[in-house]
Amino acid sequence: MYHYNSFDRNFVKLRAAQYRDQLERRLDGRLKEEEFRPLRLQNGWYVQRYAPMLRVAVPYGVVSSKQLRVLAQIAREYDQPSPEVLQTAITGQARLAGKGIEMKTGYGHFTTRQNIQYNWIPIEKSADVMDLLASVDMHGIQTSGNCIRNITSDALAGIAPDEIVDPRPFCEILRQWSTLHPEFAFLPRKFKIAVSGSKEDRAAIYWHDVGLQLLRSESGDATQNIAKGDVGFKVLVGGGMGRTPVIATVIREFLPWNQILSYLEAIVRVYNLYGRRDNKYKARIKILVKAEGQKYIDQVEEEYERIVNQDGAPHTIPQAEFDRVFKHFEPLAGIECAPNATDFIANKVNRILEVAAQDDVAFTRWVSRNVHAHKNAKLRAVTLSVKRVGQSPGDVTPEQMELAAQIADEFSHGELRITHDQNLLLPWVSCDALPSLWRAAKKAGFASSNIGLLTDMIACPGGDFCDLANARSLPIAQEITERYQDLDELEDLGDIDLHISGCINSCGHHHSGHIGILGVDKDGQEWYQVTLGGSDGSAISGASVAGKVVGPSFSAEQVPDAIEAVLTTYKELREGRGEKFELFIDTLKRVGAEPFKAAANSVRSKEPALA
Repeated sequence: MYHYNSFDRNFVKLRAAQYRDQLERRLDGRLKEEEFRPLRLQNGWYVQRYAPMLRVAVPYGVVSSKQLRVLAQIAREYDQPSPEVLQTAITGQARLAGKGIEMKTGYGHFTTRQNIQYNWIPIEKSADVMDLLASVDMHGIQTSGNCIRNITSDALAGIAPDEIVDPRPFCEILRQWSTLHPEFAFLPRKFKIAVSGSKEDRAAIYWHDVGLQLLRSESGDATQNIAKGDVGFKVLVGGGMGRTPVIATVIREFLPWNQILSYLEAIVRVYNLYGRRDNKYKARIKILVKAEGQKYIDQVEEEYERIVNQDGAPHTIPQAEFDRVFKHFEPLAGIECAPNATDFIANKVNRILEVAAQDDVAFTRWVSRNVHAHKNAKLRAVTLSVKRVGQSPGDVTPEQMELAAQIADEFSHGELRITHDQNLLLPWVSCDALPSLWRAAKKAGFASSNIGLLTDMIACPGGDFCDLANARSLPIAQEITERYQDLDELEDLGDIDLHISGCINSCGHHHSGHIGILGVDKDGQEWYQVTLGGSDGSAISGASVAGKVVGPSFSAEQVPDAIEAVLTTYKELREGRGEKFELFIDTLKRVGAEPFKAAANSVRSKEPALA
């Protein structure tokens, strides 16, 4: 992983000191709230429904065990509201839910953008938290506001067997380029970039403002000075969710890797110039690209040519700079690849099977679900599931973070990844350590073998915390989790992407779920739309597409029954037998949505539904 040098470290510490001065001036009245607001937002501090929320940047999801321990400390010591604030929240949520509810404090929340959030830190303690983050090379810079946000990538970046080019060095270069970029600090709206370096899209690049696919030139192009095998990017622009879900448009089939900053400069510069600022719902780049089409693409190309030919290509990446960054991502000592490891792996598999016989079917199921192939034949990547009954998707306690850090030190050279699916991944696990890791994960509560299954769902914090949300997403997630706890039943249902958002902003990515649930408002009450057939672009889901609404909205009490009706219909209509049943998404594509819509709509009571 990338390690800060003295410049990086000093930069973050100075930023924390600057924020402390701003906070002190706000607390003693020298700064008014309207003056302080953009300053705190630029450092990741929101004011949510009941309390401040901090979003901490975790570039492309990579976090060290040392950093995770500090994140645990912040949850334990600082994510604690005053009794008055907590009581106000409990009263407010009880009014919304029509009953008393529990409001949990003292934890972190992993997001779909591979960051971590806290929901209860008092603003007067925020500068202390920024200092603590800076002590381990972390911050909240550009996790909020109309700027370029966290660069995300595949959680298997650098280790996936199907990887064409390792995206991590490019993600790091993009992070450094975009951080406090003076021209792009006040864009029309927030701006998100995702990078993939593998054959399979595990970074949902078609759903981003800019998606970048690393590849190698298949034939070369002498007119562009491109040789066969050269590394470059396929560039996609204008994807996004929200009120208007749009799949990104490919605007460059191949761009030489060293030109990516100049080309991104052109993309964002044209957006900054022409993006709408009169309507925040129409301010995203997807609206500009959809409205202007080829005209937008032509203007990007013209701006790119000006940057290269008139400005002297100031952002062309020198080979020496790429090499400097790449050194941070070279294989760790002692875990270099083993090209002739067939016998070695065969022996390890035999040992795994022996342990499976001792530990019963649970270990075999865990290996099948939570253990992933690795480009190094001696290694595996392992997902630590944080999805469990009584805990919302993505939520993690201080104790769990500390246990995960301990496991990472013992089994993964102190490195973890926060995944798009709101779990933790260990990237450097030795094959022969799998039995020991299984036992450690089971003891720590991370060994649920549900990765890719229904209960491995995505959900945003929703109306329990977010003042933009129309409905609570977490109670729906918990109800479905409780209903589907039988692993045999989950395995029988197979791989299903269930995504839940509390509002149309789509932080829970409901558009891309095989099954999506969206919170909507009806006369101050919580109602939910259900969508079917969405895809994030991964191999199991197929080409990226937004799901379709099944009909009028459901009450909170009806949603779990509607989901169960959809799943029952799948079991009735699927083809195959035994372990070879076709997947839910494949059945849906084959027979169409109508039987599933009818099943969902059949659960309605006589309560009036939202059209």
